Amino acid sequence: MGGDDDDSQLIDAFLDALWLDQGASEHTLSAYRHDLLAWCTCLAQRRVGLLEPGGEALPDWLDARRETGYQLRSNARLLSSLRRFYRWALAQGLCDADPLTEVRLPRVHAKLPDTLDEAEVERLLEAPDVDTPLGLRDRAMLELLYACGLRVSELVGLRQDSVNLRQGVVRVLGKGDKERLVPMGEEAQRWTERYLRGGRGQLMDDIRQAPLFPGRRDGFMTRQTFWHRIKHYARLAGIDKPLSPHTLRHAFATHLLNHGANLRVVQLLLGHSDLSTTQIYTHVAQARLEALHAEHHPRG
Repeated sequence: MGGDDDDSQLIDAFLDALWLDQGASEHTLSAYRHDLLAWCTCLAQRRVGLLEPGGEALPDWLDARRETGYQLRSNARLLSSLRRFYRWALAQGLCDADPLTEVRLPRVHAKLPDTLDEAEVERLLEAPDVDTPLGLRDRAMLELLYACGLRVSELVGLRQDSVNLRQGVVRVLGKGDKERLVPMGEEAQRWTERYLRGGRGQLMDDIRQAPLFPGRRDGFMTRQTFWHRIKHYARLAGIDKPLSPHTLRHAFATHLLNHGANLRVVQLLLGHSDLSTTQIYTHVAQARLEALHAEHHPRG
């Protein structure tokens, strides 16, 4: 029977491997640790260790979780974490067989992300008052966010040297500290250049500081601060749809696919390591095409 210390060391070794081999982010590692520790707690009640769970332990636990209100999506994520751990343990020779081989993952229908149509994006981008330094900064941020499909955390983390206006690209540090180059597009390039010429110097006491888009005291802006700015401009633009910090990123991907972009190109631009993560947007694009067909085709 494995002990608590043995199981903790196994989890640490697994997470170290994820970090070293795949550059998993702290958020991802924390989620895996949470799931594995919860599983260890269940196994401890059966007086068995992480590598010897027994055939009925997992189905019984999943049933108990469902009875206490856990959603199907939560159990699916949990199973995915455990499956990845046991595949790693099997590859390391720590166990003779994958105990989850006969356990089927629950089918979870992908939740379509909230997005905006192109006219709504246009209204949102035009909402800031560009006659003020703050408005100019925010217009440049919104343009970059949409034109490059950035995560908000990637946007607020940009440094002044992240942008190459001559080549029209932005260097983005994504999840797992993976770097990618993304084309800016003419409008985002134009507004970023205008902001650098006029707005940035009025917002900073020392323009030699690193943040491209400073918050308070010349420091990097927080994600929460910019999210509040997005909601403010959505109200000004008369947009009453539910928004998330990823709304413009979702719009970027969906609009590219609507205009015929290749899925793998969108994957690279978004910085997704797995194509399956990007495929959610094909459902959004398909839903949009079906709505247009129903609205405009004489036999729709």
